[in-house]
Amino acid sequence: MCSKPHQHFKIYKPYGMISQMGSNNAKELRTKHFLKALYNFPEGIMPIGRLDENSEGLLLLTTDGKLSDTINRSGKEKEYYAQLDGEITADAIKNLRTGVEIGFEGKKYQTKQCVVTTLETPTTLPEPDKKIRLGRHRPTSWVRIVLTEGKFRQVRKMTAAVGFPTLRLIRVRVGTITLDGLLPGDVAAIADRLLYEPTK
Repeated sequence: MCSKPHQHFKIYKPYGMISQMGSNNAKELRTKHFLKALYNFPEGIMPIGRLDENSEGLLLLTTDGKLSDTINRSGKEKEYYAQLDGEITADAIKNLRTGVEIGFEGKKYQTKQCVVTTLETPTTLPEPDKKIRLGRHRPTSWVRIVLTEGKFRQVRKMTAAVGFPTLRLIRVRVGTITLDGLLPGDVAAIADRLLYEPTK
């Protein structure tokens, strides 16, 4: 008997949605939003990595558990746009690039070198969720950050460590796969070759 071919998807995870299909907790089911609400996904689907509840953007899903593990360990580039509280300085950019100390699993962790550049306000992004508290009394700034690691809430911890907390965070790329104009809540199937390729 032939097994069914695996299926893969990319979604624009909206702000305020948890990066899991559902929950066994009755209270969470009443009060939280889960990925299964976006689409009639096939049985066995799982997210590849995570975005925290208050972040948005590109999230990959697959029915291939081995592939999910491989990609999570692969060091594929992950690109983010972050809107920061305050106008970030050249020194802060330099520190982010070379690595900063953050907390991870109760210990201190030095982040790896990464790509960080300033951005003009992105014009291709959807309007922010009304629950996001953007600075009303002080300016904000945007940076582009490309990581090859993915510790819990890493971008937020990194920008806070240099004095510029993240107000809004959008993941726009994983490896060669991008948001490609998806809007919050959109789902698109993706081809095997895009996920099984070795390139970063």
